[in-house]
Amino acid sequence: MSRRILVVLTVTCAVAVGNVYFPQAIGPLVAAGLRLPPDAGALVVTATQAGYTAGIVLLVPLGDRVPHRPFLVSLLALTGLGLLAAGFAPALPPLVAASALVGLATVAAPVVAPLAAGLAAADRRGAVIGTLLSGSTGGMLLARTFSGGLGEWLGWRAPYLVAAALALFLAAALAVTVPVTAASSRQPYPALLAEPLRLLLTEPDLRRSCVYQAAVFAGFSAVWTCLALLLTGPAYGLDARAVGMLALVGAATMLCTPVAGRLVDRVGPDPVNLVCMLGVLMSAAVLAAGSLGGVPGLAPVTLGTLLLDVAMQCGMVANQARVYALRPDARGRLNTAYMTCAYLGGSAGSWLGVRVWGAAGWPGVCALVALLGALALARHLLALAHRR
Repeated sequence: MSRRILVVLTVTCAVAVGNVYFPQAIGPLVAAGLRLPPDAGALVVTATQAGYTAGIVLLVPLGDRVPHRPFLVSLLALTGLGLLAAGFAPALPPLVAASALVGLATVAAPVVAPLAAGLAAADRRGAVIGTLLSGSTGGMLLARTFSGGLGEWLGWRAPYLVAAALALFLAAALAVTVPVTAASSRQPYPALLAEPLRLLLTEPDLRRSCVYQAAVFAGFSAVWTCLALLLTGPAYGLDARAVGMLALVGAATMLCTPVAGRLVDRVGPDPVNLVCMLGVLMSAAVLAAGSLGGVPGLAPVTLGTLLLDVAMQCGMVANQARVYALRPDARGRLNTAYMTCAYLGGSAGSWLGVRVWGAAGWPGVCALVALLGALALARHLLALAHRR
């Protein structure tokens, strides 16, 4: 794969993932602009995320049935049109409908990853996956900052219109950049939708990769869901901006995931997974010191979240490399199964985190992260023992 193609695909991942996250920063501006209650903007975020989940299930498997170039161009064009509709929406109901369409169509990143895995040489696949993941991470982090600043300056519609222009520009760029690929499957659409479940039942390495990512992402989601409660509570007395600033520590993963990818190419995914799971356990121990509050607690909270972010994202590189090596003809369906399990784990982690917080506070949340990391590690050690 040429460097130019990799750059275009990485930017595509960043923009596509950013479309899911930038509405989070302008929810209050949307509500104020449409003269609605402050919490009404949350419906836009929910609709976008629900659409994205549906897109992973309903559209990503088509990456094995439809040639990648027209499929990606269509997805980006539809995303751009949805963003334009959102930017010009006169009221909340059409804005929510347009947001759901944007979420449904902006699944380019899960489609790009299997495409790139097929274009890359086997000994470069991990590095390519790590680079794409760094783009997705950058899009997730920068989209909030970009949309918040632009929205405050030009109003809530401006981020949608700029994002629409980016999506349509990328659709044109992909039309002339992505090489022609042949479809790897001729299965009818209903069979494609059922295939991810069948693959989960028949591919042990897919199942364990899903278990690893679901468990670690659950701990990650539990921490970030409860972090705002910790920092804005009596132990710290900070405002919501502090949570946003702390989230920027995740930018370090943009540098770490390509390194993890190169390690996967050299030593395989299993050793990288092992180090990442140990990193999750270490992060839980460091985060526990956040109960101290004030300045003494802020340093371990910052270090612990950074360690957890790096461990989660680098582990994802290893997991995806393992998954894509299983069935070159079914990478889209494999990715659907993997991403669905990961997001289910993240949702469960958020739900569990809030309940553990209510029962045991921040120490309980850290114990939950440790438990989830230990479960993933135990499963990994069992797999390694069976291979010997």
